[in-house]
Amino acid sequence: MVDVNKFESMQIGLASPDKIRSWSYGEVKKPETINYRTLKPEKDGLFDERIFGPTKDWECACGKYKRIRYKGIVCDRCGVEVTRSKVRRERMGHIELAAPVTHIWYFKGIPSRMGLVLDMSPRALEEIIYFASYVVTEPGNTPMEKKQLLSEREYREKKQEYGPRFSAQIGAEAIKTLLNDVDINKEVVELKDELKNATGQKRTRAVRRLDILEAFVQSGNELSWMVMDAIPVIPPDLRPMVQLEGGRFATSDLNDLYRRVINRNNRLKRLLDLNAPGIIVQNEKRMLQEAVDALIDNGRRGRPVAGPGNRPLKSLSHMLKGKQGRFRQNLLGKRVDYSGRSVIDVGPHLKMNQMGLPVPMAMELFKPFIMKELVGRNLASNIKNAKRKIERQDDDVFSVLEDVIKEHPVLLNRAPTLHRLGIQAFEPVLVSGKSMRLHPLVCEAYNADFDGDQMAIHVPLSDEAQAESRLLMLAAGHILAPKDGKPVVTPSQDMVIGNYYLTMEEAGREGEGMIFNSPDEVELAYKDGIVHWHSRVGIKASAYPKKTFTKEQLGKILVTSVGKIIFNTILPEDFPYINEPTETNINNFVEDKYFLEPGEDIHEHLKNAPLVPPFKKGYLSDIIAEVYKRYKVTETSFFLDRMKDLGYNTSTKSGLTVGISDITQLPDKQEIIDAAHKKVDMVTKQFRRGLITDHERYERVIGIWNDAKDVIQKRLMDSQDPQNPIFMMSDSGARGNISNFTQLAGMRGLMAAPNGEIMELPITSNFREGLTVLEMFISTHGARKGMTDTALKTANSGYLTRRLVDVAQDVIVREKDCGTDRGLTISAITEGNEMIEPLYDRILGRYAHKTVKNPKTGEVIVPANTMITEDQAQQIDDAGIKEVTIRSAFTCNTVHGVCEKCYGRNLATGDEVEVGEAVGTVAAQSIGEPGTQLTMRNFHTGGVAGNADITQGLPRVQEIFEARNPKGKAEISEVTGTVESIEENPAERTKEITVKGESDTRTYTVPITAQMRVAEGDYIHRGSALNEGSVDPKELLKVRDVLSTENYLLHQVQKVYRMQGVEVSDKHVEIMIRQMLRKVRIMDPGDTDVLPGTLMDINDFKNSNADTVVKGGIPATARPVLLGITKAALETNSFLSAASFQETTRVLTDAAIRGKNDPLVGLKENVIIGKLIPAGTGMPNYRGIKPEEIGSSSTDGVYSISQLEEKMKAEDANKSKTTK
Repeated sequence: MVDVNKFESMQIGLASPDKIRSWSYGEVKKPETINYRTLKPEKDGLFDERIFGPTKDWECACGKYKRIRYKGIVCDRCGVEVTRSKVRRERMGHIELAAPVTHIWYFKGIPSRMGLVLDMSPRALEEIIYFASYVVTEPGNTPMEKKQLLSEREYREKKQEYGPRFSAQIGAEAIKTLLNDVDINKEVVELKDELKNATGQKRTRAVRRLDILEAFVQSGNELSWMVMDAIPVIPPDLRPMVQLEGGRFATSDLNDLYRRVINRNNRLKRLLDLNAPGIIVQNEKRMLQEAVDALIDNGRRGRPVAGPGNRPLKSLSHMLKGKQGRFRQNLLGKRVDYSGRSVIDVGPHLKMNQMGLPVPMAMELFKPFIMKELVGRNLASNIKNAKRKIERQDDDVFSVLEDVIKEHPVLLNRAPTLHRLGIQAFEPVLVSGKSMRLHPLVCEAYNADFDGDQMAIHVPLSDEAQAESRLLMLAAGHILAPKDGKPVVTPSQDMVIGNYYLTMEEAGREGEGMIFNSPDEVELAYKDGIVHWHSRVGIKASAYPKKTFTKEQLGKILVTSVGKIIFNTILPEDFPYINEPTETNINNFVEDKYFLEPGEDIHEHLKNAPLVPPFKKGYLSDIIAEVYKRYKVTETSFFLDRMKDLGYNTSTKSGLTVGISDITQLPDKQEIIDAAHKKVDMVTKQFRRGLITDHERYERVIGIWNDAKDVIQKRLMDSQDPQNPIFMMSDSGARGNISNFTQLAGMRGLMAAPNGEIMELPITSNFREGLTVLEMFISTHGARKGMTDTALKTANSGYLTRRLVDVAQDVIVREKDCGTDRGLTISAITEGNEMIEPLYDRILGRYAHKTVKNPKTGEVIVPANTMITEDQAQQIDDAGIKEVTIRSAFTCNTVHGVCEKCYGRNLATGDEVEVGEAVGTVAAQSIGEPGTQLTMRNFHTGGVAGNADITQGLPRVQEIFEARNPKGKAEISEVTGTVESIEENPAERTKEITVKGESDTRTYTVPITAQMRVAEGDYIHRGSALNEGSVDPKELLKVRDVLSTENYLLHQVQKVYRMQGVEVSDKHVEIMIRQMLRKVRIMDPGDTDVLPGTLMDINDFKNSNADTVVKGGIPATARPVLLGITKAALETNSFLSAASFQETTRVLTDAAIRGKNDPLVGLKENVIIGKLIPAGTGMPNYRGIKPEEIGSSSTDGVYSISQLEEKMKAEDANKSKTTK
């Protein structure tokens, strides 16, 4: 076998009949498969051992030669070679056809390749191939024309009239003759001449024909190879036949299809030998053609051939196509050994990088390792014995199992794997029971909960795989989400409410105003019941010598609460003392108002001091981010475990419960509702008198009820007791939100009707009072819609991710610096007065392209080509700088990827990105993963609601990435100039906008209801939108340049995501949009050898022009093209990647004709052929690395978890000695 890691590229082409025969180990002559009595393969049949190899290892068919010592001998009795049986998966046979047949892919595909080559319509070809019409192949000196079609009757008449002076043929033989007659080079020259003055459809057709003929010239494929004289028979083990219980056989559909071909072929041979009448022979040839069509692509023409139960048979094409086809089912992903799945359960006692593995699963998964160890420790004499011991579950096995799993990471995966955090590595810890235990903090990344979710476990076997799992995939290392660099392991639910309750303050609790000497004293006082967590107390600031207090503060008393003192014990020693949930507090600063001079009366101070709010979920997340920024991975994972334990402990002790008495009714609710009813009556009156339209009435009624609900909600919140458990849950971010509370205690409000419109009739009751029958019925629509939307959303979002991954999978960080001289100038993204994405978020972690100076002082904030840190981004923001020029993927010059500088920070680690990072796939996952959180459809507020009806949510994201014509399209100006007039045309219900440019004046028409963005007298630039709505990016690209279009698309995607409260970093979107704009369409080929209208990669276009200019020729001109992601993925240079994506047969047909060469640059094509992917540790420069013997000094960076824990215990012991 060829070593997959050795070859550079892979080529596909058409197989000539000689090539097919050279692959073959013999001709299949009979349709038989296996003998029904002996169950041995029949001679000359589809499973013949002489052709395909022996069915048993090292044994011929008759049994004369058995054992490996006869390797390579061909038996003189039965003619079978003695070899391994697995050659039956590799050896091919062939069928010699008695008459040529055409290949359906080349005749039937769109466009028909044969039709283009012969310049005939597919209809005409069909008539010839299926024996309905003759075609003149040689008109001789008759008035007929070449390629003229003749019916049976016409053919007989002409034969009588002209005799042998002309020749006409029928069937695939005719096509073969015509193909052999084509002089490609002559045709190419003629077509090039024709192109010079052809227009319209003629030109398009000529370009297409020229394209395909040039493809044949360049690939070296012959035209006649599209017609087959011999058919390859694929190896028998790839189309197996197996015996079921009960003596019946199950067989692959291909065997039936091959049988039909062989039967018809043999019948045709016999008819030809008998010199049967022409019409009978013709009928048999047609049937043979149809049989071969069905074998290659069943159902492509006419009705598909069906098997038992009228089920269409699966042909060779079907074995490649679709989700169940060869590409997606077996090549892009495979089922693996040493894997298992089980229900997951919570493991609150686990460390951040551990998972609980049930003993029976561990036994099975680690079996080979246990066996090796048993033999190694002389607990078993050989492997067989060891295996028996495991099956018997001897006592020695368990002690060995403990040692085997130590430090051997396993991978856990939860479907659907929406982003890379869906597979992480953990150290297994043996647990009893049958469910796997998962650390509660990693649930967020997996989107897992414990209501019956299942997860799969995989064991990395090789040393390299184990090393990569430990160093790159350990769960403790994945604290930040790759999509926005925010912590993904944030505490949730119980942990949040625990820490929230702990850090609450309450006036007048027991022990208020006590002053303590140290945190230990506080803990003692709490244990003795002298103080409560909520008690406000003082503590000597000098008890925290390493905290960031100022010199003055250190001599004072810090006023805080008991809970906060306990909370601060879990933070690292030199981390700021967190006393209030503010940004400044995290950034090293505790305000002076919390400090008292020694001797000052703390009781007096507390009388006037307001209560400090407790720490909510978002603030806990900020603390985690800051800890990560300062102390990196290891310390953060330990800190997270401490926070988790503290949260669980305190939430348990707090004893929070919810009872119906916690839902307090609003006394003046009825008044608010009555007032709203009165307003609605007034609006209805106005409508009846004809003062307002029905649409206005509807809008106002909806508005009135929404206002009423808001008033009730506000009053509910104002009158809420901060100690109310439901309020605490929603306020802390542990569970639920305000609207849940409003529905329980206020009113449910307006509901959506089945058509998506909002019903005018509100539900005025709440769940505490109970709903009336009608209200209950009304609310079912919304519930049902919610369920269907969720299901639709998941499918749509998954498909979006798949397309995104496919278009960007070859974008990898390829080099340190591409040396570009262009940058992208960015500012905050706003929509009207609304901030969508602030400048701080956009510049953080990016490289500045130009030096950024403070406009007031002139001092340099960020030098050119350096990364902007959090502090620098804050300085830029504070200095009032509105725009910054940064390095961006849009302006990166790296071919097939980006460079480190244009990409910037790797959000998942917070450090610079490294060469080899598969940023394209990360980008696709980061955009696709939150897709399920976007809304599916917008609520229509009935009728035409101006600009609110523009597509939003997931459909809008798809609209942008597929470069579709947007719904609610805005007209754009093609000239820069002044808006002269905006005139209404009531007859046509339109407005006409006239823009006067420098050289010409343009008029645009928009619907009369459109809201205008421009007014008369405005000066506008070309590409500006004239009315509200979405600009068509293809139009923008024509009017403006590539960068403006890229920028517009980026803003639009960010707008959708941010509106839904989802943060995705710009750089991910940039990578996707760049992939949509990497092609150009050739307008004038100049002296290059490309055809007009060809789509070409920008880099190939530049290279071909450079070569032409060097030779002194005229370069080609082209215009950039915006492709949707599906089209862009199919236009990739890799035919393997495109074929495994969509339209498999079309892609392969085209690639074969062109003799395409796949350079294996991307990830998918390498996965398909089983090579290491060219990213990360699979990059060529890491290939040759072997583990070396290393001195003890260099193992500092590689640590084992247990060593770390021991080290920490030792340090703790030392500390306690010194404090004593």
